[in-house]
Amino acid sequence: MKKRIISTILAVIAAAGCIAGCGSKTDIGSKATPAGSAQSAAEKTEDRIFNGELEKNVTIQVLENDTAISKGYFEELINAFNEKYKDYGIKAVDANMDQYLDLAKDGPDGYGPDVLYQANDVIMQYAEDKHTYPLPVSKLECYKEIPEEAWKAYEVEISGQKYTCGVPVNVQSARLFYRKDLLPKAWKKKWDKNGDDIPDMVESWNDMYRFSIERHNENSKQYGYMKSLNDMYFASGFLFSYGAYIFGNNNTDPSDIGFAAGDAVNGVRVLSGLASVMNEDCIDDTITTNAYSKLADGTYFATISTPDVYSTFYDELINAYESAGDSKEEAEKKAGENLVMTDLPKLPKSGDLTEENPELIDSKAMGGINGYAVSAYTKCPNACLAFVDFATSFEMVSKRSWMLGVAPAREDVAKTAGGTAEELFSSMKAGDVVLMPSIKEVGQIWTPGQTFLIDLAKDAFRDKKKYPDEAAMKSGLEKMCSQIHDAIFTLK
Repeated sequence: MKKRIISTILAVIAAAGCIAGCGSKTDIGSKATPAGSAQSAAEKTEDRIFNGELEKNVTIQVLENDTAISKGYFEELINAFNEKYKDYGIKAVDANMDQYLDLAKDGPDGYGPDVLYQANDVIMQYAEDKHTYPLPVSKLECYKEIPEEAWKAYEVEISGQKYTCGVPVNVQSARLFYRKDLLPKAWKKKWDKNGDDIPDMVESWNDMYRFSIERHNENSKQYGYMKSLNDMYFASGFLFSYGAYIFGNNNTDPSDIGFAAGDAVNGVRVLSGLASVMNEDCIDDTITTNAYSKLADGTYFATISTPDVYSTFYDELINAYESAGDSKEEAEKKAGENLVMTDLPKLPKSGDLTEENPELIDSKAMGGINGYAVSAYTKCPNACLAFVDFATSFEMVSKRSWMLGVAPAREDVAKTAGGTAEELFSSMKAGDVVLMPSIKEVGQIWTPGQTFLIDLAKDAFRDKKKYPDEAAMKSGLEKMCSQIHDAIFTLK
């Protein structure tokens, strides 16, 4: 492994032109592109910006993910990059800005970062309005290792020409988190019907529903599955699993809104059923914000979140074990053994969580590709590209995956990491991760979606139900779609 890492570093250094004098041309892992292709034409535009001449004595402001900063990964990244490029006087620093900054507003005023790490839907909203640069991605070392599905998340078409405006780093999508040490002592007798040594409640939402009822009945202060239902990002996966989609024509036609398509109403039935085994905290953001501490203290058995917060769950659980009297070493060992992040349970084809022995279908989930982009307002685009190439190298993506628990977009890193990282990568390639559209209209789905989901969650605690049957649920979905359409085309 050590030899492999050293070889990778030397290859990247040579590709970046670092072993030549300052200001020398860079050829970052060049890859031939067929003459006359759309990509070749696009790169003629990109090559005028990224001419290969590294700017000397410049400071690159990098906007990173808050978790990467708090867990120490970002410091390791910029320290390694700065050491490599010190002879050029190139230095990367923390932009020290809110990770949710608005580049469209701050960039033109000179306050935006040079390089930013964001989800594909955010970056591509900027790209569509030309706030980020198109990148010569085929020249990057990571190019061959990232699948087409991930690259497409960063494609934009302007005046009939396709450009790639971001570099994928990791795959984001819903995963189930649960505490193995909170399983019933004799769980294998009651909760492992197929004898595969995997608890039934993490394999099937029907069993999770039954287990949640049983756990709460045994102790009214404890719950099984808990998650805020007002989150469109996570809830939409229950709709996708039954045939819903976001926009038509592969998420490029916002006039065709598909959240009510197919048997999506079955997903609403499942969400409504899950709300009934939670408390009223599921109506707002309460469960989302307290899930780390409540999973750690045993109040919650399971929740869903994204892989990038694994380290936060892990750290919280270590603290809980230490507070109970374990040494730090014992706490770390127990947290590693007992905190499980895995695939989402399967869903009943009927949408009925109370059905005995249901026919099960795979769960789909909304997802995104987090990655790097280069601001169109930077004064040092070539130095920025060198940073992006370095940050997406095998070594650094491996380190990010290991330190933060994220699923890499690089296939070689995913295979090396194995486990959840490889599973989520495979889910993306199989289409079980429904990537957020890379058009700005996606920004209009969240508020109408949240409004409907909050109303649905409240129904579990109403004496008189607003959504007592499938017809009412389908009507609610259709109204939500209509509101999204109005937000895109009428109210903008």
